[in-house]
Amino acid sequence: MKRITLIIALFAATVFTTKAQSVVAKSEFNNTLKVYFETKNALAKDNAAQASESVKVLLSNLDNFPVKTLSETQQALWKTEAEAIKKAALAISTEKGIKVQRQSFWPLSSAMIKLAKSFNMNNEVIYVQYCPMAKRSWLSEVESVQNPFYGSMMYDCGEVTETITKK
Repeated sequence: MKRITLIIALFAATVFTTKAQSVVAKSEFNNTLKVYFETKNALAKDNAAQASESVKVLLSNLDNFPVKTLSETQQALWKTEAEAIKKAALAISTEKGIKVQRQSFWPLSSAMIKLAKSFNMNNEVIYVQYCPMAKRSWLSEVESVQNPFYGSMMYDCGEVTETITKK
């Protein structure tokens, strides 16, 4: 009887710990999404300085992300995609020209799309948007298109191709 009680206690502790860890990861993932959206919005508004500043925060979020709270599969995906995000974010943070920043935003967006679709941790609806002129996709927190690849030249060029529901 004592063994059964001990096994049940261990199981309950494991479930509670996993649940608590996933809550922390979800919160931090949503903070990372928020900073990604700030970067996207800065590029859509032709604001290179703001894009540079927001990706610095994104880099900090990546470095402090609670990776150990993720499942093994999620950890492997995080490792791969976080490296791509870091490389692109570093390029955006050090570049003054918005044209070059926008080129680096594509690999950053590609990695964030993979993470958002795989993790299913978003607190709000996320829209995957696509620009046929740039042949690129990005994430958006709003359904109306705000094109980060062309900014004011083609601010609303694109379409919603997918909706990632909130979890």
